[in-house]
Amino acid sequence: MSWTIPNILTALRLLAAPGVAVMFLYFTRPFADWYALTLFVSAAITDWFDGYLARAWGQQTKLGTMLDPIADKAMVVIALMVIVGYSSMSPWLVLPATFILFREVFVSGLREFLGDTAGTLKVTKLAKWKTTLQMIAIAVLFAQGVFEHYLGMSVWGMDPQMVGDILDGRIEDLHGLWWKEAGMVWSGQIGLVLLWVAAALTMVTGWDYFRKAIPHLREEP
Repeated sequence: MSWTIPNILTALRLLAAPGVAVMFLYFTRPFADWYALTLFVSAAITDWFDGYLARAWGQQTKLGTMLDPIADKAMVVIALMVIVGYSSMSPWLVLPATFILFREVFVSGLREFLGDTAGTLKVTKLAKWKTTLQMIAIAVLFAQGVFEHYLGMSVWGMDPQMVGDILDGRIEDLHGLWWKEAGMVWSGQIGLVLLWVAAALTMVTGWDYFRKAIPHLREEP
């Protein structure tokens, strides 16, 4: 095994995946949301850098080829698990997350079954866009948690009437409730839209991989 800089970045991204969940075990919110968001975004950025450096320096290795898709899937699966676990279990969030998780498990199982012929399921450009969109959607949804909990901290002790008056402009907004609520609403809506688009691309690429694998799944006459 060759521990080049691109491979080290990939390994760090793989280790960061469970780290996102650990943030919510050892820190209170919104600090857990901040740390998870920072860790997730930093790891996602390395997804571009390790591939770029490997190609630029001619350091593409079998270890990196093996670890890269595993790290991507681990990041997405664990982050979605955390987001769904700390959400209100809205079907608008649970359904796309379920589609994404199902596809990732299905394709991984397909590659394992095909063994030496798994090279027919090489990562496509559309699959790379799918992964990028998944990561952006997850980062935006983590940001929603940040806004939501800062808003909750700001309205602590206020009665609903006062909160409504502040948001409607009848009382001066001294605590920034308006922009915190706007950030929470917009990041939540944008994150959900991006997650649904990512889920659609996920299912399309999953079907494409299955279609390519069909000839290898037929029984010999």
